[in-house]
Amino acid sequence: MTDPLPPHDWPQMHPGWVWLCGAGPGDPGLMTLHGLNALRQADVIVYDALVGDGILDWAPQAEREYAGKRGGKPSAKQRDISLRLVDLARQGKRVLRLKGGDPFVFGRGGEEAQTLVQHGIPIRIVPGITAGIAGLAYAGVPVTHRDVNQSVTFVTGHDATGNAPTALDWTGIARGSQVIVIYMGMKHIGQIATQLIAAGRAPTEPVAVTTTATLAEQQTIETTLATVEADIAKAELTPPAIICIGQAVTLRQVLDWQAMARGIPARKLDPLDRGRPAEAG
Repeated sequence: MTDPLPPHDWPQMHPGWVWLCGAGPGDPGLMTLHGLNALRQADVIVYDALVGDGILDWAPQAEREYAGKRGGKPSAKQRDISLRLVDLARQGKRVLRLKGGDPFVFGRGGEEAQTLVQHGIPIRIVPGITAGIAGLAYAGVPVTHRDVNQSVTFVTGHDATGNAPTALDWTGIARGSQVIVIYMGMKHIGQIATQLIAAGRAPTEPVAVTTTATLAEQQTIETTLATVEADIAKAELTPPAIICIGQAVTLRQVLDWQAMARGIPARKLDPLDRGRPAEAG
């Protein structure tokens, strides 16, 4: 890709630096211009499992090193990845650490950046678009809507051990957040749903599960807290997935723009049954 970037004072990547960059949730069009600028300058790219080839192809001059981590599959240890970044920088290379989504949203970017700074390596952080917002938007689910929620909580579906996170106050989350967005939650969604229902969330509360968000193979199911685990199994969905719990999911009936682009009409123009224009109030 040789088209020039728009005029701007684009930062220069210097030898011995590591840029930690978010590649977005999958669709190459959601890569930021700062990310594209980084791709064009890098000597080596250390990339994650969720970074597509279409994005990597924008940096034909760069070496590629895979450092993906996927649940249930052999993966590089986090400490080894961080120290590899240190080693490459000390070789005088321009290092791009490319992560799916945003490096600071459940991406371990903070850990890697801290290790680099502790070893005297200069860094730059390039934020990316996170799947908890963009993936749901591609599915037609607005993460916030005035008629539905004034709060949203982003949580991870597993902790450092791979188990359902025990440090989270699920009762507090259930009571305090109108919309809950769960990253990496498919494995433990049954346990999580049970805890949320026990804390007072309705078993019939709407849930959307979107896999491979923003890519051509994206799939979304609409279900409920009580049936989400069984419906995921029935649909044979596999990670990566983003899960949204809350009334915002009902708005997909009118905002499923990808279905409408295929000629499928909106299922319901007023899914909240407000009986008034959307902008009123």
